Amino acid sequence: MKFYTYFSRQQRLAVIVLMLVIISMQLSWVSYNELRADTFDIAPETYLKFQKEVDSLIAKQRQNSAPKIYPFNPNYITDYKGYSLGMSAEEINRLHAYRAKNKWVNTNKEFQRITNVSDSLLKKIAPYFKFPDWVTKSTKKSSSTASTSTNTFAKKIDLNKATAKQLQKVHGIGAFYSERIVRLRDSFEGGFISDLQLQGIQGLTPEVIVNILKDFTVKTPRVIEKIDLNSATIAQLVSIEYIDYELAYEIIELRMLRDGYSAIEELTKVKDFPTEKLEIIKLYLSLN
Repeated sequence: MKFYTYFSRQQRLAVIVLMLVIISMQLSWVSYNELRADTFDIAPETYLKFQKEVDSLIAKQRQNSAPKIYPFNPNYITDYKGYSLGMSAEEINRLHAYRAKNKWVNTNKEFQRITNVSDSLLKKIAPYFKFPDWVTKSTKKSSSTASTSTNTFAKKIDLNKATAKQLQKVHGIGAFYSERIVRLRDSFEGGFISDLQLQGIQGLTPEVIVNILKDFTVKTPRVIEKIDLNSATIAQLVSIEYIDYELAYEIIELRMLRDGYSAIEELTKVKDFPTEKLEIIKLYLSLN
């Protein structure tokens, strides 16, 4: 049996009309989109102005998100700090090698001489250098001749032999602090190793230390045998000022993790290390 599809004349007309409506709607939609696109044409100068504003906002955002640099002592630059400042590994290593000899960087020019950083980098980071007040003041005095310095040293009183009464003559020191200085000095057999140990006296400000060093200095330092940081035992470490058993254990733990220290300054990465006492602790240590 065959089936035939039959459309009446009206039905065929309706199909044709429907197809025409569909085609016209499609043509209208295409025309509308083209017209709409034309309305969004932007003049070149307007586009450039808009692009400059976007670039400005992006630059401002990058500037705000960049890590801020705070004043710091360049003598304590760590590997991470050096990289963040833009220093190369060689420049950082030169600084660490210099500091390992127990030498100090006291001026911007000296920092560049030791590290060989470029003029542009020095100009960028030098404004953030912050040297201790006593270093800054003593650096200003270094402009005097060598003979004057020698005479000044000769006139000073040996801090390891000074009496409390003599110390009381210094501006800013009364009976309390003079006794505290003598007490700390006499707690070591042989007295102080260095003038730096004055920084370990609680309550003694950097300004007062500067006043003391005008008339006093350690002329007969206590002789000690420095301890090798990379082979020191806990017993040896606890014999050093400001290092207790817990800190000594942490120092050895980090030494094992790092396969040894390459610079004494790396002690600042030890948990709960008294960073402000680093220079005094370094008097007892060496790296062999």
